[in-house]
Amino acid sequence: MAVEKMSIAKALNESLRLALDDDPKVLIMGEDVGKLGGVFRITDGLQKDFGEDRVIDTPLAESGIVGTAIGLALRGYRPIVEIQFDGFVFPAYDQIVTQLAKMHARALGKIKLPVVVRIPYGGGIGAVEHHSESPEALFAHVAGLKVVSPSNASDAYWMMQQAVRSDDPVIFFEPKRRYWDKGEVDTGAVPGPLHRAVTVREGGDLTLVAYGPMVKVCLEAAAAQEEGKSIEVLDLRSMSPIDFDAIQASAEKTGRVVVVHEAPVFYGSGAEIAARITERCFYHLEAPVLRVGGYHVPYPPARLEDEYLPGLDRVLDAVDRSLAF
Repeated sequence: MAVEKMSIAKALNESLRLALDDDPKVLIMGEDVGKLGGVFRITDGLQKDFGEDRVIDTPLAESGIVGTAIGLALRGYRPIVEIQFDGFVFPAYDQIVTQLAKMHARALGKIKLPVVVRIPYGGGIGAVEHHSESPEALFAHVAGLKVVSPSNASDAYWMMQQAVRSDDPVIFFEPKRRYWDKGEVDTGAVPGPLHRAVTVREGGDLTLVAYGPMVKVCLEAAAAQEEGKSIEVLDLRSMSPIDFDAIQASAEKTGRVVVVHEAPVFYGSGAEIAARITERCFYHLEAPVLRVGGYHVPYPPARLEDEYLPGLDRVLDAVDRSLAF
C-alpha cells in the first residue's frame, strides 16, 4: 500500500502521468497544457517528461480541440482534452453534443470514442466573467456522455484513471476552488465503480446530497448541526449516470433529503434528483425534497460571488426547514 497526502491538483497530475506512462495511445491536449503546465498547473511537467507529441499545446480554439480529439479517438488514441475554464467550453458544445456524444449510437455500437474532456468549473476564486460557470446539467442532459466530478484527492486520482480507461466519452468536471484541498490517496487501492455514490458521513435524520465543490460545505453543515440531529452526507460523484439507488437507500433511512449544488437551482441536476426520489420514496419522506444552489442569474463579479455561492448558512437554513416539517 502506498498512501500519500496530496492536493486534488497533485492527485490529478499524478493520475495523468500514470495514464500517459501506461498507454502510449493516451494524449493530452489543450491551451497552455504543455510548457506552462496549465493555468492551474494540473499538467505541470508532463510535456517535459513525455514530449510535445504526447502533451500538445493547441491554438485557442475549443471547437477545433475537441474535433481533433474526436478524430484521434477514431484512429485508436485516447485523448484527454483540457478546457481551460468552464465558460470556454461553449464554442466546443456543438462538437461535444452532436459528434462526441452521438457517434457510438450513430455507428450502431461499432465506433467508440474514448475521449476525456477535463473542465475546471465553479466559482470561489475571484475570477472574471466566463471563468466560474457550473454547466454540468447541460452535459448530463445529453445522452451518450458520462459526467463526473470528484470532491477529494483520492477520487480525483482514481476517477481520472477510470475516465481515461472508459470507452465512452467522459466530461470530467474539476472543482477549481478545491484544487488545493489535501487528502490521503492510496495509489495501491482498488477503486469502486466510477458512477457509484459514496456516503462520506453517516446520519439518521436527514440526507445532504452533493458533488464536487459542495461536498465540503455539506460536511461542514453536518458538523455544525445542533439539537442532536445527525446528518448524512452523500457524495454523488457522478451526474450522469446518477446513483439513484444510493440516494433512495439514504432517503428511506432518514426520511428527509436536501440536494446541494453550486449551479443554479433552476433546471439544475437537483431537480431531477428531487423528482426521482419523490417518485421512488414518496411514502418514506417526512418532508419534501429541498434544493440549495446558485441563483438564476449570470455569474456575478468577484466581489459579489460570496452572496451568490451557496454556503454554510443557506445549507443550514434548508436543513432547518426540512426538519421543521
